[in-house]
Amino acid sequence: MYHDISPKKGEGLHVNAKDFEAQCKHLASKGYRTHHFAEILAAGTLLGGNNCIITFDDGYVDQLEFAVPILQKYKLKATFFIPLAYLGKSDQWNNGEIPIMTAQQLRSLPPETIELAYHSFQHRNYDALSASEVETDTQTCFQKVSEENLNFTKVLAYPYGKFPRKDPEKEQFFQQLKENGFQLALRIGNRIEKYPFHNPFEINRIDVKGEWSLLKFKRKLKFGKLF
Repeated sequence: MYHDISPKKGEGLHVNAKDFEAQCKHLASKGYRTHHFAEILAAGTLLGGNNCIITFDDGYVDQLEFAVPILQKYKLKATFFIPLAYLGKSDQWNNGEIPIMTAQQLRSLPPETIELAYHSFQHRNYDALSASEVETDTQTCFQKVSEENLNFTKVLAYPYGKFPRKDPEKEQFFQQLKENGFQLALRIGNRIEKYPFHNPFEINRIDVKGEWSLLKFKRKLKFGKLF
């Protein structure tokens, strides 16, 4: 799981572009096959060996400028999760300093490399929303995708990795996602996720940090969160 990529020094959610390239080079050199969720859902299976899904949250312009060329260089695929209320704006749920792609920029992304998917409409914590608020947010997402003629896979990455954790709210939330056509949803978790997914609405991701060395990236790729 990545967020913004640029030549700036890596720290926290920001990964330096050269470090990202080193990580991509490692994946390619080790024969990792990267996948789009739509392909996995259609095939229903994966070949053995090294497989991974590269994901980016928030749809930042620097993902287009820096991540996409690197992914293409190493023939890797990725999924971009987009908070649709902020197209052409900035990350207003944070400090509002990082620009987000416009609908036109999203349409310009090479589909053989980049898959688009959902990151809610307003980047709000699902655990703090009522069922009716979740429904409004979801339907507004679908309307925006249709209006902007965007091709989105019905897979969701939870903003902040947050979702209801206790039943009956959790069960009701997952049922609501299913009724709206979502087949998969992603948390953070920092655990290695195996396929077929044990829980398709709680898929774990490794949260890549900007201060990691390549050695630490390799270790996390192999073991995930140890404790």
